[in-house]
Amino acid sequence: MSEYQYNLELLDEIQQSNIANELHSTLDFMRWAYSYFNASDLYYGHGYDNAWDEAQQLILAALHLPTDVPEKLFEARLTLIEKSRIIDIVKQRLGFRKPIAYLTHSAWFASLEFYVDERVIIPRSPIAELVQNRFAGILHAEPHRILDMCTGSGCIAIACAEYFPNAEIDAVDLSTDALNVAEMNIQHHQMSERVIPMQSDLFNELPQEQYDLIVSNPPYVDQEDLNDMPEEYCHEPDMALGSGFDGLDIVKRILRQAPDYLADHGSLICEVGNSMVHLTEQFPNVPFNWIELKNGGLGVFSLSKEQLLAHRDEFIQAE
Repeated sequence: MSEYQYNLELLDEIQQSNIANELHSTLDFMRWAYSYFNASDLYYGHGYDNAWDEAQQLILAALHLPTDVPEKLFEARLTLIEKSRIIDIVKQRLGFRKPIAYLTHSAWFASLEFYVDERVIIPRSPIAELVQNRFAGILHAEPHRILDMCTGSGCIAIACAEYFPNAEIDAVDLSTDALNVAEMNIQHHQMSERVIPMQSDLFNELPQEQYDLIVSNPPYVDQEDLNDMPEEYCHEPDMALGSGFDGLDIVKRILRQAPDYLADHGSLICEVGNSMVHLTEQFPNVPFNWIELKNGGLGVFSLSKEQLLAHRDEFIQAE
């Protein structure tokens, strides 16, 4: 029996049951959803890492309740319309394997909430920890000009604006769809005067600015990992995940071009995830500073402008 058929049987079971009359409270539905999620083949990796947290947050979102709702309200009885809304969203999670963030249109990054849909990748970068720590130990001084390359939803750019209130940030992406979502988030967080969305194929259409910091979470998944990804990832934009056989096509372009856009003593911070193995193999002489992340995650490095320039010939030869 395939995974899809197994979830289909669960959906048939839900369809044939009388849930709306048998369950009454928010807690009833949380327990019910938790059981079905545990019985399914769902993958958790887009904001929550277990069935209970997903069930709880999905149902609170369906009821338009905040995450910090008093638990005593969990015993409150629900209306038939509310029950129907919960059942429908649980069926979508089971049947389409759609990540919870796309069902609720909400994701958190660096303690800030962002609107997301299938035009952008779901925020989950460990760079959030670095932003919240204000890139301690990496930057020589507080940055005043920041470039967020491959901005997607705009989460890194907006978080940088939040934690560096004197900085101006350019949020760059090739995808107009992604930039439309980023613009929504910029407006929501009232950052339109300091976060500027810009369309460009990496640096190609950008003016020759000098940034104190370039930060990037580009597509970096290699072909092997892309083939093995759970079905949930199929809902994310293809162009936001894969980047050639070794996952480094875009990263290599960034390494070649970044020093031209960095101010003296400026730094590049870039995430490459599991593709760090390929990067270190191909550039054994480059002194990548692999950043230790206390909250988990790997594959985030920093390089100074001086280091990028010193090894530019190696990056050019890798074309």
